[in-house]
Amino acid sequence: MQTRLLRTVGWSSVAILGVLGVAVFLLILTLAKEAALPPRNKYGLVFDAGSTHTALYIYQWPADKENGTGIVSQVDACTVPGEGISSYADNPAEAGASLKPCLDKAMKIIPAEQQRDTPTYLGATAGMRLLREQNSTKAEQVFAEVSKAIGKYPVDFRGAQILTGNEEGSFGWITINYLLETLVKRSFLGEWTHPPAEDVVGALDLGGGSTQITFLPGTTIDDSSTRSLLRLYGTNYSIYTHSYLCYGQKQALKMLMASLHQGNPSSQEISHPCYPMGYQENVTTSDLYNSPCVRAPSTPSPAQVLTVIGTGDPAACSIAIRKLFNFTCGANRTCGFNGVYQPPVRGQFFAFSGLYHNLHFLNLTGGQSLSLVNDTVRQFCIIKWEKEMFPTMNRTHLRDVCAASSYIVTLLLQGYKFNHATWLDIHFVQQVANVDVGWTLGYMLNLTNMIPSETPQRVVGLQRSNWIAATVLLAVMIILIFCLLTVICCQKNSSYESL
Repeated sequence: MQTRLLRTVGWSSVAILGVLGVAVFLLILTLAKEAALPPRNKYGLVFDAGSTHTALYIYQWPADKENGTGIVSQVDACTVPGEGISSYADNPAEAGASLKPCLDKAMKIIPAEQQRDTPTYLGATAGMRLLREQNSTKAEQVFAEVSKAIGKYPVDFRGAQILTGNEEGSFGWITINYLLETLVKRSFLGEWTHPPAEDVVGALDLGGGSTQITFLPGTTIDDSSTRSLLRLYGTNYSIYTHSYLCYGQKQALKMLMASLHQGNPSSQEISHPCYPMGYQENVTTSDLYNSPCVRAPSTPSPAQVLTVIGTGDPAACSIAIRKLFNFTCGANRTCGFNGVYQPPVRGQFFAFSGLYHNLHFLNLTGGQSLSLVNDTVRQFCIIKWEKEMFPTMNRTHLRDVCAASSYIVTLLLQGYKFNHATWLDIHFVQQVANVDVGWTLGYMLNLTNMIPSETPQRVVGLQRSNWIAATVLLAVMIILIFCLLTVICCQKNSSYESL
């Protein structure tokens, strides 16, 4: 009787465990089915309306991980035809029309059912800052037209705005450190950790109208106008950032040309030591002095035609470029240039945009020594003008390689106070983790609140934990069923022996 009762209880236990095992098996099948489904992504669009051109960046991220890190990826980037939107000051409707090809491309990438939920931004930098200084009405008209053009598309357009120089620098700094995961890292177990402050890197940016330097100094920042306070992932950062308006590449080379002309204003020729020997072009004084960054003579003659002749003299080129800066600092004060306060540079730096593109053409973005950089720039500056040497390169870009490269070396060494030792701390990059480096990603992360001010709670991947729990539970049930069956068999054999 007792043996029969044990067998009944045993078989009942086996049946119950079997039912539970089937349930767990079905759960695993459900998880497998969910894993097989493509994850739902969210998208974001950011227009970078720079002084020389506009670009549209298309980002995506998993919809269920908006407060994660390192999860935003760049789907594509589209260069808008033509120059920057500030160049359409006299024809603002064209500024809006110029955005259409890139918006059309984005609509082909983003699924139709998600387009209306796609946050879309337009941020303008130095070109529009300069236009606003010249004519605020024209700047507003340009913004009205680009807003109207974007508003015709089924996206969540959240406005166009002009970034301040410090915002541009700060967002670039956020972008690079977000991509490098130097602000916060998530461990294998889902716990968030903060890397040491020494891992945080600085950002160096060169656009057409301005240049920015941003980093975490090892000292207190004495000038509040150069300090930006950020709270990211539960950590406070007091970063140094400054933007030098008019010291972007395009405007700096304009100032250089005007300076060379003013050195001999009565001459009809401008000897340009940074242009290749044999290069020649004509410019008008109106083109020479059409920027607020360039001081015009008291009585300029706008119709005057000047002949620019390249002389290919790297030493004279460097001297002429240094005249664009004021390297004098006040007493008891460290500075960058033009009297702007700057603490000593510290740590690793990532240099992008124009800083990367110019030196990349000369194959100088691979960590070469400063001596090799100087020698390479010098050798390029003395070559004779032969457009056929680079048939696929734009004539203007080729003409400016010597001037731009010499300007970059002067900016980084005399301007930002790097030296032979710290030069190797600068890493020239275009992308990190397949994402273009610049201010746009940091800008979107900030406006969409994807970087929380507090440290995220401990997160364990839901899908992974479900898999582990279900697999372990199923294994335990199989073992228990096996043990019960073994006990029942033993009881049965025992009964036969007693008979």
